[in-house]
Amino acid sequence: MANAKANVVVLAGGTGGAKLARGFAALESVALSVVANTGDDVEIYEARVCPDPDLIIFHLADCIDQRGWGLDGDTFHAMDQLGKIGADNWFRLGDRDLAIGLDRSLRLRNGESLTSATKVLAEAMGVSASVLPMCEERVATFVTAHGDRLPFQEFMIPNGPRGPVEAVDFEGIEEASVTSEVAAALAAADLIIIGPSNPAISIGPILAVPGMLDSIRAAAAPTVVVSPLVKGEAVKGPTEEFLRSSGVEASAEGIGKHYANISDGIVADEECSVLPTLVTDLLMHGVEGSTRLAEETLKFGLGLRR
Repeated sequence: MANAKANVVVLAGGTGGAKLARGFAALESVALSVVANTGDDVEIYEARVCPDPDLIIFHLADCIDQRGWGLDGDTFHAMDQLGKIGADNWFRLGDRDLAIGLDRSLRLRNGESLTSATKVLAEAMGVSASVLPMCEERVATFVTAHGDRLPFQEFMIPNGPRGPVEAVDFEGIEEASVTSEVAAALAAADLIIIGPSNPAISIGPILAVPGMLDSIRAAAAPTVVVSPLVKGEAVKGPTEEFLRSSGVEASAEGIGKHYANISDGIVADEECSVLPTLVTDLLMHGVEGSTRLAEETLKFGLGLRR
């Protein structure tokens, strides 16, 4: 059909992947699904907090706060009150963000799936794209540094991430499985994108879900990785530290080698000898920048043959 939309699946976690997903959502020629990392999830304040799926939804709904996480203009009265009564409040959640986590926790306790609860939130925020958790099972990312093995959020937040990172592992990953929704999205895809997200802690958990690599490889669609590095450096977060811990060179060449067994091409700001390369500006300034990069990536990806 001449007017049929291209089915694009973006694997994402963190700001880079969320921004690129927002760019694809702006393209009228695209029907978008986003497979979101849930290894960062945390149970806190009786709430199930899903940082990456929520971040993606907030970006798609154009209501992300300028600090880069949470809802625009959210207040922190609950966190402030916890502090006043001497309770532990190191994991800062805005009041509306907390309400989302509490509702999700209640839905899960009542037998609703995480996929369903995520869909409810997305639709309530006016998001038409499908935002799909990578799995239903509880998977927790742990980081080992200085001999201490910590849950991801505890490594990142209380005192800030302190390397060198010695290891990353995903507790519970062996019991996880690809959901029927994710499997269907990948099977129907015209293009699969590995977003410009941290390879170790954002994309790593997604690809580690048993059956995920097989589902991607079995898809008829080409797979394109978008480098998370700009001029060899991360735009935000400790990506370079995690690349070092994984033995991945901080360059387009290193990223290409890391994903060579699954990707058919790479979008980067420098040439890569390992994969067919689209060399372009990777910085995404506002929705316009995200849309430009998405449009260029779409054209490049659809031109590849698996």
